[in-house]
Amino acid sequence: MSKPKITPPPPSPKQNRILAALPAKDYDRILPDLQLVEMPLNWKVSESGDHVNYLHFPTSGIVSLMYTLEDGSTSETALVGNEGLVGISIFMGGESMPTCTEVQSVGQAYRLSRKVMKHEFALGGQLQRLALLFTQALISQTSQTAVCNQHHTLNQQICRWLLMSLDRLSSNTLLITQEAISNLLGVRRESVTQTMGHLQKDGLITRARGRITVIDRPKLELRVCECYGVVRDEHERLLPSKKTSK
Repeated sequence: MSKPKITPPPPSPKQNRILAALPAKDYDRILPDLQLVEMPLNWKVSESGDHVNYLHFPTSGIVSLMYTLEDGSTSETALVGNEGLVGISIFMGGESMPTCTEVQSVGQAYRLSRKVMKHEFALGGQLQRLALLFTQALISQTSQTAVCNQHHTLNQQICRWLLMSLDRLSSNTLLITQEAISNLLGVRRESVTQTMGHLQKDGLITRARGRITVIDRPKLELRVCECYGVVRDEHERLLPSKKTSK
């Protein structure tokens, strides 16, 4: 006789740091409108130019903001995990974005409708303040990514990307292919494979098919460029701390 399948309980909305930082009255007001959704790998949360109808607050996983050129080549401009939200065009007034948002690491999120979010912004409360602070942090990340891509080596860029991804996950293992990383960074797959090979040879990571595990984070941090620290420090300055979100 087979054992009954045990379904894990749904995540708390407070696993998202923005939702966790809301005062009780603000949190309780929007709680009935929060809907849990799965974020499968490669799911397009929104396409470029979409009229976005829902704001997503990830509780786990990673969403990449991607820009696609006319020739089909892509590049990641920023990534978002449980520290933030996806869908800033809803409250910034532009209605749409030239980037698409795509799930890079599977997870879950709570979504909030455009109507409810616009109402919350009209109230001018803490959700408005936190959403705007996150947007400032996101702008900082996007700007620093552009600087990094222009001035730093691929080795440094990959170290930055690995560390930023790990900061948004609960483990030191990334379920992603080297081809996907090349698409995110906008570089040749062969270059990514070569760089990953050097990192593995030096004992910083291990690789398997579709899986990368960081085994020596301190050494990885020694190799990364200043961009990682700039983005991390700006997020810590602007956004609720992880202690707040427990």
